Amino acid sequence: MSQIAAKPRTGRNRQSSGRPPERYVALIQDFPLRPLRSEREYDTALKVLDSLAVRPENSLEPGEQDYFDTLTMLVEAYDQEHYPTEMEHGEPLGMLKYLMQESGMTQAELGRLLGNRSLASLILNGHRQLSKTHIRKVASHFKVSPALFL
Repeated sequence: MSQIAAKPRTGRNRQSSGRPPERYVALIQDFPLRPLRSEREYDTALKVLDSLAVRPENSLEPGEQDYFDTLTMLVEAYDQEHYPTEMEHGEPLGMLKYLMQESGMTQAELGRLLGNRSLASLILNGHRQLSKTHIRKVASHFKVSPALFL
């Protein structure tokens, strides 16, 4: 019976003292990571995500990225519970998701195309809309008319 030893965590979001980084702690203090239970908490979570998503790609510290990823999951859970919608292919977001699925494009690949992985997450979850620049990039990539996304 062989046992696989667990790799020790590299501490990518911990300082040498074993304490979480200050920016991570500040985010937790401003808006703790816990299930969203009200529209007010949901709206606040979206504002926090927006403030982090507009930063340049790879500019978030590891703790900030962990916070962003976790808060995104909490917002998605709230969305699924409170705003279940069927995306039609005629909608810009529905069309984007359809084209991504048909071509096998991942969220990470969309992020690279748009120049910001976090922004791709917000767009795909319906929290941000495609800008004109994004529409040009996506339309060119999929070789479709930009009008599909308007």
